Amino acid sequence: MRLKEKLLRLGRDRSGVGAIEFAILFPVLVMLYIGAFEITIGLSVSKRTSRAAGSIADLITQQKNVTRSSLSDISSLAGAIFAPFDSTGMQIKVTGITIDAGANAKVLWSWANDATTAPYAANSTVTGVPTDMQKADSFLVRADLSIPYKLFAFGPDFLPGDMQEITIHRTYYYRQRQGDNVACNDC
Repeated sequence: MRLKEKLLRLGRDRSGVGAIEFAILFPVLVMLYIGAFEITIGLSVSKRTSRAAGSIADLITQQKNVTRSSLSDISSLAGAIFAPFDSTGMQIKVTGITIDAGANAKVLWSWANDATTAPYAANSTVTGVPTDMQKADSFLVRADLSIPYKLFAFGPDFLPGDMQEITIHRTYYYRQRQGDNVACNDC
């Protein structure tokens, strides 16, 4: 009889239910919090990538002439835009694109922050130019910026190795502001 009473009393006792519910929900809540934090940081890096690529193209189109040295100085602006985030591994490619009378886009010059040679050969065909920007007898500056973003909130064993880093890439096309084109004699 005493055993039966003790089992009934144990079945009616609710003093540990909150602790058990918390123990069940805590991992889910932590994952939601970490996921929201990771998404917020990733979106901030993505926005800075857009801002940096657009700023580089905008500054170059305000010039009449650029040099490898001035392009390097302008690209250092991107590192300042990314502060306080790490900009290690950032790749910047700037291309001067001339569009002939037949609306064919060709590389006039190109420059990359991580190469001693031009990333694109002069007079090679350019693909991917937006159709509304392919105006005959015009000039464009294309700025490509890509940066690796390492997911840091999750443990190294949580995601597969190829999913722990993503590359955020942005491309901007701007028209020159002065003259017929932006010249780069040493690119």
